[in-house]
Amino acid sequence: MQRRRFLSHAATISGAGLAAVAAPAVAQSSPTVKWRMSTSWPKSLNTIYGSADELCQRVAALTDGKFDIRAFPGGEIVPVPQNMDAVGNGTVECNHVLSTFYVGKNTALAFDTGLSFGMNARQHNAWMLYGGGLDMVRKMYANYGITNFTCGNVGVQMGGWFRKEIKSVADLSGLKMRIGGIGGMVMSKLGVVPQQIPAGDIYPALEKGTIDASEWIGPYDDERLGLNKVAPFYYAPGWWEGSASITTMVNTKAYEALPPQYKAAFEVACNEQTLKMLAHYDAVNPGALKKLIGAGAKLRFFPKDVMDACFNASQELWKELIAKNPDFAAIYPSWQAFQKDEASWFRVAENSLDNFTYAAVLR
Repeated sequence: MQRRRFLSHAATISGAGLAAVAAPAVAQSSPTVKWRMSTSWPKSLNTIYGSADELCQRVAALTDGKFDIRAFPGGEIVPVPQNMDAVGNGTVECNHVLSTFYVGKNTALAFDTGLSFGMNARQHNAWMLYGGGLDMVRKMYANYGITNFTCGNVGVQMGGWFRKEIKSVADLSGLKMRIGGIGGMVMSKLGVVPQQIPAGDIYPALEKGTIDASEWIGPYDDERLGLNKVAPFYYAPGWWEGSASITTMVNTKAYEALPPQYKAAFEVACNEQTLKMLAHYDAVNPGALKKLIGAGAKLRFFPKDVMDACFNASQELWKELIAKNPDFAAIYPSWQAFQKDEASWFRVAENSLDNFTYAAVLR
Protein backbone atom coordinates (compact mmCIF):
# COMPACT_ATOMS: atom_id res chain seq x y z
CA MET A 1 0.00 0.00 0.00
CA GLN A 2 2.79 2.42 0.98
CA ARG A 3 4.70 1.53 -2.19
CA ARG A 4 1.61 2.32 -4.32
CA ARG A 5 1.16 5.65 -2.54
CA PHE A 6 4.82 6.49 -3.09
CA LEU A 7 4.66 5.65 -6.81
CA SER A 8 1.43 7.65 -7.23
CA HIS A 9 2.92 10.65 -5.43
CA ALA A 10 6.11 10.42 -7.47
CA ALA A 11 4.12 10.30 -10.71
CA THR A 12 2.16 13.39 -9.67
CA ILE A 13 5.34 15.30 -8.90
CA SER A 14 6.93 14.10 -12.13
CA GLY A 15 3.90 15.17 -14.19
CA ALA A 16 3.80 18.58 -12.55
CA GLY A 17 7.51 18.98 -13.14
CA LEU A 18 7.17 18.08 -16.80
CA ALA A 19 4.33 20.58 -17.19
CA ALA A 20 6.43 23.27 -15.53
CA VAL A 21 9.29 22.53 -17.90
CA ALA A 22 7.08 22.19 -20.97
CA ALA A 23 5.07 25.41 -20.54
CA PRO A 24 8.06 27.75 -20.73
CA ALA A 25 9.45 25.71 -23.60
CA VAL A 26 6.24 26.23 -25.61
CA ALA A 27 6.21 29.93 -24.75
CA GLN A 28 9.85 30.27 -25.74
CA SER A 29 9.22 28.55 -29.08
CA SER A 30 6.37 30.97 -29.98
CA PRO A 31 7.56 34.02 -31.89
CA THR A 32 6.61 37.56 -30.91
CA VAL A 33 4.42 39.07 -33.63
CA LYS A 34 3.36 42.71 -33.66
CA TRP A 35 0.55 43.94 -35.92
CA ARG A 36 -1.19 47.26 -36.41
CA MET A 37 -4.96 47.49 -36.97
CA SER A 38 -6.34 50.62 -38.63
CA THR A 39 -10.02 51.27 -37.94
CA SER A 40 -12.80 53.49 -39.27
CA TRP A 41 -14.03 54.59 -35.85
CA PRO A 42 -13.36 57.38 -33.36
CA LYS A 43 -12.09 56.21 -30.00
CA SER A 44 -15.14 57.76 -28.30
CA LEU A 45 -17.36 54.95 -29.61
CA ASN A 46 -16.80 52.29 -26.97
CA THR A 47 -19.13 49.95 -28.84
CA ILE A 48 -17.51 49.60 -32.23
CA TYR A 49 -13.99 50.92 -31.59
CA GLY A 50 -14.13 49.26 -28.21
CA SER A 51 -14.85 45.95 -29.93
CA ALA A 52 -11.76 46.33 -32.13
CA ASP A 53 -9.63 47.03 -29.07
CA GLU A 54 -11.15 44.08 -27.20
CA LEU A 55 -10.43 41.80 -30.16
CA CYS A 56 -6.76 42.77 -29.96
CA GLN A 57 -6.64 42.18 -26.21
CA ARG A 58 -8.27 38.77 -26.62
CA VAL A 59 -5.70 37.68 -29.20
CA ALA A 60 -2.93 38.69 -26.81
CA ALA A 61 -4.55 36.75 -23.94
CA LEU A 62 -4.87 33.62 -26.07
CA THR A 63 -1.20 33.73 -27.06
CA ASP A 64 0.39 34.68 -23.73
CA GLY A 65 1.01 38.18 -25.10
CA LYS A 66 3.13 36.92 -27.97
CA PHE A 67 0.72 38.01 -30.72
CA ASP A 68 0.35 41.73 -30.09
CA ILE A 69 -2.14 43.71 -32.21
CA ARG A 70 -2.66 47.42 -31.59
CA ALA A 71 -5.85 49.12 -32.77
CA PHE A 72 -5.76 52.75 -33.92
CA PRO A 73 -8.70 55.17 -34.17
CA GLY A 74 -9.93 56.11 -37.62
CA GLY A 75 -7.52 58.37 -39.47
CA GLU A 76 -4.71 58.14 -36.91
CA ILE A 77 -2.30 56.07 -39.00
CA VAL A 78 -4.28 55.65 -42.23
CA PRO A 79 -7.01 57.89 -43.68
CA VAL A 80 -10.31 56.03 -43.38
CA PRO A 81 -10.88 55.87 -47.19
CA GLN A 82 -7.48 54.15 -47.52
CA ASN A 83 -8.02 51.41 -44.95
CA MET A 84 -8.50 48.68 -47.55
CA ASP A 85 -5.51 49.74 -49.67
CA ALA A 86 -3.34 49.92 -46.57
CA VAL A 87 -4.04 46.26 -45.78
CA GLY A 88 -3.63 45.10 -49.37
CA ASN A 89 -0.23 46.76 -49.77
CA GLY A 90 0.99 45.81 -46.29
CA THR A 91 1.14 49.29 -44.76
CA VAL A 92 -0.85 47.75 -41.90
CA GLU A 93 -1.49 44.08 -41.30
CA CYS A 94 -5.24 44.37 -40.67
CA ASN A 95 -8.12 46.78 -40.32
CA HIS A 96 -11.56 46.97 -38.69
CA VAL A 97 -14.16 48.35 -41.11
CA LEU A 98 -17.53 48.21 -42.78
CA SER A 99 -16.62 46.69 -46.14
CA THR A 100 -19.37 48.55 -47.95
CA PHE A 101 -17.33 51.75 -47.48
CA TYR A 102 -15.14 50.45 -50.28
CA VAL A 103 -17.70 49.49 -52.94
CA GLY A 104 -16.00 52.03 -55.20
CA LYS A 105 -13.32 49.38 -55.64
CA ASN A 106 -15.71 46.48 -56.11
CA THR A 107 -19.47 46.59 -55.55
CA ALA A 108 -19.38 42.90 -54.52
CA LEU A 109 -17.72 44.00 -51.26
CA ALA A 110 -21.25 44.85 -50.13
CA PHE A 111 -22.00 41.14 -49.69
CA ASP A 112 -19.48 41.09 -46.84
CA THR A 113 -21.45 43.79 -44.98
CA GLY A 114 -25.02 43.30 -46.12
CA LEU A 115 -27.26 44.56 -48.91
CA SER A 116 -30.21 46.93 -48.85
CA PHE A 117 -33.32 45.17 -47.55
CA GLY A 118 -31.08 42.18 -46.95
CA MET A 119 -30.72 39.54 -44.30
CA ASN A 120 -30.62 40.26 -40.57
CA ALA A 121 -27.55 39.53 -38.44
CA ARG A 122 -28.36 35.88 -37.77
CA GLN A 123 -29.30 35.20 -41.37
CA HIS A 124 -26.18 36.91 -42.68
CA ASN A 125 -23.93 34.85 -40.42
CA ALA A 126 -25.77 31.69 -41.47
CA TRP A 127 -25.13 32.48 -45.13
CA MET A 128 -21.48 33.31 -44.52
CA LEU A 129 -20.70 30.25 -42.41
CA TYR A 130 -23.05 27.58 -43.76
CA GLY A 131 -24.41 28.94 -47.04
CA GLY A 132 -21.15 29.26 -48.95
CA GLY A 133 -20.97 33.04 -48.55
CA LEU A 134 -17.56 33.18 -46.86
CA ASP A 135 -15.90 31.08 -49.56
CA MET A 136 -17.32 33.25 -52.35
CA VAL A 137 -16.46 36.52 -50.65
CA ARG A 138 -12.94 35.33 -49.85
CA LYS A 139 -12.41 34.38 -53.48
CA MET A 140 -13.18 37.98 -54.39
CA TYR A 141 -10.91 39.38 -51.66
CA ALA A 142 -8.03 37.21 -52.87
CA ASN A 143 -7.68 39.54 -55.86
CA TYR A 144 -6.57 42.26 -53.43
CA GLY A 145 -4.17 40.15 -51.34
CA ILE A 146 -6.67 40.19 -48.47
CA THR A 147 -8.32 37.54 -46.28
CA ASN A 148 -11.50 38.68 -44.53
CA PHE A 149 -12.89 37.72 -41.13
CA THR A 150 -16.30 38.68 -39.74
CA CYS A 151 -15.66 40.32 -36.38
CA GLY A 152 -18.87 42.07 -35.37
CA ASN A 153 -22.36 43.21 -36.29
CA VAL A 154 -24.28 46.32 -35.29
CA GLY A 155 -27.71 44.87 -36.11
CA VAL A 156 -30.42 46.83 -37.90
CA GLN A 157 -29.48 50.51 -37.95
CA MET A 158 -31.58 53.63 -37.67
CA GLY A 159 -32.52 55.59 -40.77
CA GLY A 160 -30.60 58.65 -39.68
CA TRP A 161 -31.00 62.30 -38.69
CA PHE A 162 -32.76 64.82 -40.91
CA ARG A 163 -32.97 68.58 -40.62
CA LYS A 164 -36.40 68.49 -42.28
CA GLU A 165 -39.26 65.99 -42.17
CA ILE A 166 -39.51 63.41 -44.95
CA LYS A 167 -43.18 63.08 -45.95
CA SER A 168 -42.82 61.67 -49.47
CA VAL A 169 -40.33 60.51 -52.08
CA ALA A 170 -40.29 64.04 -53.47
CA ASP A 171 -38.68 65.29 -50.25
CA LEU A 172 -35.58 63.25 -51.04
CA SER A 173 -34.80 65.12 -54.24
CA GLY A 174 -31.66 67.22 -53.89
CA LEU A 175 -31.12 66.14 -50.28
CA LYS A 176 -27.44 66.13 -49.33
CA MET A 177 -27.00 63.11 -47.08
CA ARG A 178 -24.05 61.48 -45.42
CA ILE A 179 -24.58 57.91 -46.57
CA GLY A 180 -22.00 55.72 -48.22
CA GLY A 181 -21.76 52.38 -49.92
CA ILE A 182 -24.70 50.60 -51.47
CA GLY A 183 -27.23 52.68 -49.55
CA GLY A 184 -25.85 55.81 -51.15
CA MET A 185 -26.08 54.25 -54.60
CA VAL A 186 -29.74 53.39 -54.00
CA MET A 187 -30.56 56.82 -52.59
CA SER A 188 -28.96 58.56 -55.56
CA LYS A 189 -31.59 56.94 -57.78
CA LEU A 190 -34.20 58.90 -55.80
CA GLY A 191 -32.44 62.23 -56.15
CA VAL A 192 -30.35 62.18 -52.97
CA VAL A 193 -26.80 63.51 -53.20
CA PRO A 194 -24.82 60.93 -51.14
CA GLN A 195 -21.67 61.97 -49.32
CA GLN A 196 -19.25 59.77 -47.42
CA ILE A 197 -18.00 61.56 -44.30
CA PRO A 198 -16.06 60.01 -41.37
CA ALA A 199 -17.93 59.74 -38.08
CA GLY A 200 -16.02 62.55 -36.40
CA ASP A 201 -16.95 65.02 -39.17
CA ILE A 202 -20.71 64.37 -39.26
CA TYR A 203 -21.65 66.75 -36.44
CA PRO A 204 -19.98 69.88 -37.88
CA ALA A 205 -21.25 69.06 -41.37
CA LEU A 206 -24.85 68.91 -40.09
CA GLU A 207 -24.37 71.95 -37.88
CA LYS A 208 -23.05 74.10 -40.74
CA GLY A 209 -25.68 72.85 -43.19
CA THR A 210 -23.04 71.28 -45.45
CA ILE A 211 -25.31 68.23 -45.39
CA ASP A 212 -29.06 67.96 -44.77
CA ALA A 213 -29.11 64.51 -43.23
CA SER A 214 -26.87 61.74 -42.01
CA GLU A 215 -27.11 58.10 -41.07
CA TRP A 216 -24.61 56.53 -38.72
CA ILE A 217 -25.52 53.43 -36.71
CA GLY A 218 -28.11 53.70 -33.95
CA PRO A 219 -29.21 55.46 -30.76
CA TYR A 220 -26.23 54.73 -28.53
CA ASP A 221 -23.53 55.82 -30.97
CA ASP A 222 -25.64 58.64 -32.41
CA GLU A 223 -26.17 60.13 -28.95
CA ARG A 224 -22.45 59.94 -28.20
CA LEU A 225 -21.76 61.82 -31.45
CA GLY A 226 -24.37 64.44 -30.48
CA LEU A 227 -26.25 64.18 -33.76
CA ASN A 228 -29.59 64.92 -32.08
CA LYS A 229 -28.34 68.43 -31.32
CA VAL A 230 -28.00 69.40 -34.98
CA ALA A 231 -30.88 67.56 -36.69
CA PRO A 232 -34.26 67.02 -34.96
CA PHE A 233 -35.93 64.26 -37.00
CA TYR A 234 -34.78 60.70 -36.28
CA TYR A 235 -35.93 58.15 -38.82
CA ALA A 236 -36.26 54.37 -38.85
CA PRO A 237 -35.40 51.87 -40.15
CA GLY A 238 -31.94 51.84 -41.70
CA TRP A 239 -32.88 49.68 -44.67
CA TRP A 240 -29.49 50.01 -46.44
CA GLU A 241 -28.26 46.88 -44.67
CA GLY A 242 -30.55 44.31 -43.11
CA SER A 243 -27.72 44.22 -40.62
CA ALA A 244 -24.27 45.72 -40.85
CA SER A 245 -21.58 43.09 -40.47
CA ILE A 246 -18.14 44.34 -39.45
CA THR A 247 -15.01 42.97 -41.08
CA THR A 248 -11.34 42.80 -40.32
CA MET A 249 -9.46 42.67 -43.59
CA VAL A 250 -6.11 40.94 -43.11
CA ASN A 251 -3.08 41.05 -45.39
CA THR A 252 -2.95 37.50 -46.72
CA LYS A 253 0.85 37.21 -46.69
CA ALA A 254 0.99 38.41 -43.08
CA TYR A 255 -1.77 35.99 -42.10
CA GLU A 256 -0.16 33.00 -43.82
CA ALA A 257 3.11 33.73 -42.02
CA LEU A 258 1.44 33.27 -38.62
CA PRO A 259 1.94 30.07 -36.60
CA PRO A 260 -1.20 27.87 -36.60
CA GLN A 261 -2.04 28.68 -32.97
CA TYR A 262 -1.95 32.43 -33.73
CA LYS A 263 -4.30 31.94 -36.68
CA ALA A 264 -6.67 30.03 -34.41
CA ALA A 265 -6.46 32.74 -31.74
CA PHE A 266 -7.29 35.45 -34.26
CA GLU A 267 -10.30 33.56 -35.62
CA VAL A 268 -11.58 32.78 -32.12
CA ALA A 269 -11.33 36.44 -31.11
CA CYS A 270 -13.18 37.51 -34.27
CA ASN A 271 -15.97 35.01 -33.63
CA GLU A 272 -16.31 36.21 -30.04
CA GLN A 273 -16.65 39.82 -31.12
CA THR A 274 -19.26 38.88 -33.71
CA LEU A 275 -21.37 37.69 -30.79
CA LYS A 276 -20.40 40.37 -28.27
CA MET A 277 -20.70 43.48 -30.43
CA LEU A 278 -24.29 42.68 -31.41
CA ALA A 279 -25.12 41.91 -27.78
CA HIS A 280 -23.56 45.19 -26.70
CA TYR A 281 -25.64 47.23 -29.14
CA ASP A 282 -28.82 45.35 -28.23
CA ALA A 283 -28.15 46.10 -24.56
CA VAL A 284 -27.44 49.84 -24.85
CA ASN A 285 -29.67 51.02 -27.71
CA PRO A 286 -33.04 50.88 -25.88
CA GLY A 287 -31.94 53.22 -23.09
CA ALA A 288 -30.19 55.53 -25.53
CA LEU A 289 -33.33 55.85 -27.67
CA LYS A 290 -35.39 56.80 -24.61
CA LYS A 291 -32.77 59.38 -23.68
CA LEU A 292 -32.78 60.89 -27.18
CA ILE A 293 -36.57 61.16 -27.29
CA GLY A 294 -36.55 62.65 -23.80
CA ALA A 295 -34.09 65.28 -25.05
CA GLY A 296 -36.43 66.26 -27.88
CA ALA A 297 -35.57 63.98 -30.80
CA LYS A 298 -38.60 63.52 -33.06
CA LEU A 299 -38.86 59.82 -33.86
CA ARG A 300 -40.32 59.11 -37.30
CA PHE A 301 -40.71 56.15 -39.63
CA PHE A 302 -40.10 56.42 -43.34
CA PRO A 303 -43.46 56.61 -45.16
CA LYS A 304 -44.48 53.47 -47.05
CA ASP A 305 -44.09 55.15 -50.45
CA VAL A 306 -40.50 56.02 -49.54
CA MET A 307 -39.79 52.45 -48.42
CA ASP A 308 -41.38 51.05 -51.57
CA ALA A 309 -39.38 53.41 -53.77
CA CYS A 310 -36.13 52.52 -52.00
CA PHE A 311 -36.84 48.79 -52.27
CA ASN A 312 -37.61 49.06 -55.97
CA ALA A 313 -34.53 51.19 -56.59
CA SER A 314 -32.36 48.59 -54.83
CA GLN A 315 -33.73 45.79 -57.02
CA GLU A 316 -33.02 47.90 -60.09
CA LEU A 317 -29.48 48.50 -58.84
CA TRP A 318 -28.81 44.76 -58.40
CA LYS A 319 -29.63 44.19 -62.08
CA GLU A 320 -27.24 46.95 -63.10
CA LEU A 321 -24.43 45.65 -60.90
CA ILE A 322 -24.90 42.08 -62.13
CA ALA A 323 -24.50 43.33 -65.69
CA LYS A 324 -21.38 45.37 -64.87
CA ASN A 325 -19.50 43.31 -62.28
CA PRO A 326 -18.66 39.59 -62.71
CA ASP A 327 -17.97 39.27 -58.96
CA PHE A 328 -21.40 40.65 -58.09
CA ALA A 329 -23.00 38.41 -60.70
CA ALA A 330 -21.22 35.34 -59.28
CA ILE A 331 -22.28 35.92 -55.67
CA TYR A 332 -25.78 37.36 -55.98
CA PRO A 333 -27.69 34.16 -56.95
CA SER A 334 -26.45 32.36 -53.83
CA TRP A 335 -27.24 35.35 -51.62
CA GLN A 336 -30.72 35.83 -53.09
CA ALA A 337 -31.68 32.15 -52.82
CA PHE A 338 -30.48 31.99 -49.22
CA GLN A 339 -32.39 35.15 -48.29
CA LYS A 340 -35.62 33.75 -49.73
CA ASP A 341 -35.22 30.52 -47.77
CA GLU A 342 -34.47 32.44 -44.57
CA ALA A 343 -37.44 34.77 -45.10
CA SER A 344 -39.80 31.85 -45.61
CA TRP A 345 -38.57 30.19 -42.39
CA PHE A 346 -38.42 33.32 -40.22
CA ARG A 347 -41.99 34.23 -41.17
CA VAL A 348 -43.23 30.95 -39.69
CA ALA A 349 -41.72 31.03 -36.20
CA GLU A 350 -39.56 34.07 -35.46
CA ASN A 351 -41.73 36.77 -37.00
CA SER A 352 -45.06 35.46 -35.75
CA LEU A 353 -43.79 35.06 -32.18
CA ASP A 354 -42.01 38.44 -32.20
CA ASN A 355 -45.08 40.30 -33.48
CA PHE A 356 -47.31 38.74 -30.83
CA THR A 357 -44.82 39.16 -28.00
CA TYR A 358 -43.95 42.79 -28.76
CA ALA A 359 -47.64 43.71 -28.89
CA ALA A 360 -48.33 41.81 -25.64
CA VAL A 361 -45.49 43.20 -23.54
CA LEU A 362 -45.87 46.79 -24.76
CA ARG A 363 -49.67 47.16 -24.44
